Amino acid sequence: MAMPRKTILGLLVATVLAGCGGRDDVTLTRIRQSGNGPDEFSIIPGKPLQTPEDFARLPAPNPGGANLTDQNPLGDGIAALGGSRTATQGAGNAAIVNHVNRYGETSGIRQTLAAEDKELRRQHGRVDVLRFLPGDDYTQAYRRHWLDAHREERRLRNRGVLTPASPPPPTR
Repeated sequence: MAMPRKTILGLLVATVLAGCGGRDDVTLTRIRQSGNGPDEFSIIPGKPLQTPEDFARLPAPNPGGANLTDQNPLGDGIAALGGSRTATQGAGNAAIVNHVNRYGETSGIRQTLAAEDKELRRQHGRVDVLRFLPGDDYTQAYRRHWLDAHREERRLRNRGVLTPASPPPPTR
């Protein structure tokens, strides 16, 4: 005995609707860590070893503590901008903080951006619920927000801004 068409259609609609529910925070990438090994993006290579000028002035060994070859991305970035590598944000780097805030400061910008990003991911999740579209969901959701480096470079150069590090030409 064959099932009536209305029963089959009803089961199909119920299955589709059940797949749409329960997605509060939409994840956009299909990349998943399958093992219990380390995260390769959290490993920072050490600085190269160097022979000190005076072996007597080397610091005492500090097992488990900081090392001369340890990377300090935040401190290195502050030093590259002319600040003090060891000072905290407000203490020795007031000039950098003032320069960054010269056009004003938006309070709560991180929370605002997080809410806008969550809304964008929620909207995109509604579009591709069944994963019919090819490619990565992250790319599809954020494609219109990408910066065209070459167009931005032309815009800046037309305004007279020096752009010493030019991006490579596009491959077509």
